[in-house]
Amino acid sequence: MAVAALLCCAASAQNRWTIQPDGKTIRMEVSEDNYPHHDHIEMSGKMMATVLYWGIDKEQKFILDRSLVFPMLRRIPNDTHGSLMIRQALDVVAQLRINNNNRLKFTARFVEINGGMRVVEDHRGGAYGLEVDRTIFPTMEQAMMCEHYVLRNTGTVDYILQIPSLEQEVLTDPKKGVKGSYRMLTTVKGGGVYFLKQGESVEFDVVIEGLEMGQPSQSNLDVKQLLAERQAFLDVMDNNLVLDTPDDVIDTEFRFAKIRASESICKTKGGYMHAPGGESYYAAIWANDQAEYVNPFFPFTGYEVGNESALNSYRHFARFMNDEWRPIPSSIIAEGDDIWNGAGDRGDGAMIAYGAARYALTRADKVEAEELWPLIEWCLEYSRRQINDKGVVKSDRDELEGRFPAGDANLCTSTLYYDALISAAHLGRELGKSPKLIADYQKRAKAMRSAIESHFGATVQGYETYRYYEGNDILRSWICMPLCVGIYDRADATMDAMFKSDLYTKDGLLTAQGSTTFWDRSTLYAFRGGYAAGYADFITEQLSYYSNRRLLGDHVPYPIEAWPEGNQRHLSAESGLYCRIITEGMFGIRPTGMRSFELKPEIPSSWEFASLKNVRAFGSDFDIEVKRVAGDKLNVKVCEKGGKTQSFTIKQGKTINVKL
Repeated sequence: MAVAALLCCAASAQNRWTIQPDGKTIRMEVSEDNYPHHDHIEMSGKMMATVLYWGIDKEQKFILDRSLVFPMLRRIPNDTHGSLMIRQALDVVAQLRINNNNRLKFTARFVEINGGMRVVEDHRGGAYGLEVDRTIFPTMEQAMMCEHYVLRNTGTVDYILQIPSLEQEVLTDPKKGVKGSYRMLTTVKGGGVYFLKQGESVEFDVVIEGLEMGQPSQSNLDVKQLLAERQAFLDVMDNNLVLDTPDDVIDTEFRFAKIRASESICKTKGGYMHAPGGESYYAAIWANDQAEYVNPFFPFTGYEVGNESALNSYRHFARFMNDEWRPIPSSIIAEGDDIWNGAGDRGDGAMIAYGAARYALTRADKVEAEELWPLIEWCLEYSRRQINDKGVVKSDRDELEGRFPAGDANLCTSTLYYDALISAAHLGRELGKSPKLIADYQKRAKAMRSAIESHFGATVQGYETYRYYEGNDILRSWICMPLCVGIYDRADATMDAMFKSDLYTKDGLLTAQGSTTFWDRSTLYAFRGGYAAGYADFITEQLSYYSNRRLLGDHVPYPIEAWPEGNQRHLSAESGLYCRIITEGMFGIRPTGMRSFELKPEIPSSWEFASLKNVRAFGSDFDIEVKRVAGDKLNVKVCEKGGKTQSFTIKQGKTINVKL
């Protein structure tokens, strides 16, 4: 292997944040050397999302501008971007008064993130001290975000504290709303005049809602109870699919990625729809973000809303199967009322077949699988009909939709089709489908693997790797795809091409050699493929660097979409791809049946252990425990809750076939 020869850019990251002892919270202490500082973070519930544009200014004051998104308040035109989006920069802290003095000067002490944001600030003026401790979060079930404040007298005297009472309404243009004018209602609950003794505290709340005209406000709801509901969601994340390794940063970023991947699901009139987010993409689904990236991950999590959203997305795509073999649209938008197909066929059929087959196997629900089988079969047949005279699958674009050249047949589409055929053969056996059909899928997969080698295998910039499309003469980030689907013929050279060349930067893989654009999704795929191909030492070093940068660096705490496009938005499916680095890369889980899977653990030589606890897949709840016993020998245990424990001792890199 060429691992030792690869250049490594995983120098120590300059971390701004630290992981707290609970292992769930990150904190930024505000000190002279880390402000001014500005960042943005997205958080979501089922009925709204918020992007907090926040910072610490040069006076050490916390500043906040809330971008609020209400996906089910549809605007005109009712298209991909038709969610109501509105800003609210209300600064309640600036309106607090002590003994009628409103010239209080607050300085931020620290900021914490744990599925919400907590900010603690202080005012100190002689004997008068006031601590402001606020928690900011989206509600799970309402079109509402909340801020809970605790104010504490930290001075040496008693005083009168005045909190503003406020109800502010903003109406939108009725001509631009599908249902006319909408209301944004901001309410300060608990305002008034309080006599506050030393050490005593008082609480109040800010509630911001998006409402249709005539719809009653829900500001009377108990904000502490709403916060408890948010915490209950976090508890589900903490009690399922728990990663434990010697690297606390990877473990914690895995937890944060689970949260972001799972929280961003809209409760639309067309059912649950997983939302990429980013102040753009809500109440809609895509063949890449949902069908390919995040849906195959949800069955591992035990989060039923995630599974429901995955099944619902495939049901929506299935609406567009047709006898004329027109492509299924890339995106279904506006709560299911419309479609977007502006890039033509991006290889969407291969994306859907790949994701749906893996989802159905891992979910292990035969009723669901039977429902999904016609969609999988249709998408595979559609893709077969697109095979050109070189034996690979044609498409108009790829998932980057023309931002970069992709020719008329790209590597990504053909590798997804190849993997989908393998999964469909496994699924077909589970469902008792025709042996002739299953054999045909296996034959087609073998032929596609050969075609991928003969058509895409090439010398590019001196590396014996893959060209992304015919005529492509520079390195592209998506050359990682064969590694992700178990094709390792050119693994050494492909790893060199990705990580030893100038394609690899401190921000991950550039989309194309010589460009300045990077998209996290291809870097996350590359990490997964690197593990799968046996490069655990090197990839863990890179993953640790990446995780430090995303979790504890300047822009935190989740994987991002891209730069410069989108200003590094926290699109949610990318977090699902991060988690799949662990499940499918580091642990090498590959479904082969509803109660069976391949397991190929790849942990770095410096680690003595790694485990995944409470894996909720294949109709079971089980733990995977990996321990190094000597050199490259691993002891691997699969422990079913209330059932058997299977133990294997293997040489690292070997595949275990597990049957539950």
